[in-house]
Amino acid sequence: MTPTDYEAIARDAGLERVGARPPLGQYLAEMWRRRAFATSLAKFRIQAQMSENRLGLAWVVLNPLLMAALYGTIFGIILPRETRPDGVNFVPFVIVGVFIFQFFSKSFADGAKSITGNASLVRSLNFPRMLLPLALIIQQLIELIPMLLVMGIIVLGFGEPLTWWWLLVIPTMLLMAMFNLGIALLAARLTVHIRDLTQVIPLITRLFFYASGIFYSLEEVLSDQPEWMLWVAQVNPVHDYITIVRDLILGGINAPGWMWFVASGAAVVTLAVGIVFFWRAEERYGHD
Repeated sequence: MTPTDYEAIARDAGLERVGARPPLGQYLAEMWRRRAFATSLAKFRIQAQMSENRLGLAWVVLNPLLMAALYGTIFGIILPRETRPDGVNFVPFVIVGVFIFQFFSKSFADGAKSITGNASLVRSLNFPRMLLPLALIIQQLIELIPMLLVMGIIVLGFGEPLTWWWLLVIPTMLLMAMFNLGIALLAARLTVHIRDLTQVIPLITRLFFYASGIFYSLEEVLSDQPEWMLWVAQVNPVHDYITIVRDLILGGINAPGWMWFVASGAAVVTLAVGIVFFWRAEERYGHD
């Protein structure tokens, strides 16, 4: 008998191939049943991070603070003042930009390695592989909480008032988490097929960094450029999430209402595409 004959007999007996990809609805239902695994994995990684470094979770806040100090010195002191947004407290402007961008960059970089970095786990246990990128996003959300608290304290310390608009930062970050998960799913599958992609991700992240107006006003920098360049820069979802949070916390940014539609649409579409794209290669994870 040929292998095909054996497969036919197995199918007639109701047996399924090991690692076979279930239908999408069944796959997502299985993920929901095992959601505790993703949460536990995220908490374990945070505990491991705290035990490996003397300062532990403090580095979650220290890293963006050091970045803000470094680049703030370059863009706030060395470079011309013309690039700064008018009528905005510059230090909180930089702090908000760096902290929110850190949420995206870590989700992107760590999500891309979520499968390749857990090869032994993927090969030895049977579970929806999508739980691994999900665990990383949950980890980033947990680490985001102290970052937002420190960010708020710094902003208040530089004279910005506490208003009810700050509460809208929560749904904004949830939308960004959906977007980040979609990006992590796309990157996780692509990295499995193209391992060299991990070498390119820092360059892509840096491109987003400078294209998101972290330390300067895109409107000012691109004022002498063709109008389409500013439009392309403004529909960058990462830029929009940062601009919305700045508008809610600092005021005076005047984020246009359509940015909420871009932020919401990017979150839903990117997540949906990421889920389908990742799920379609479920059988290949651990075999490439």
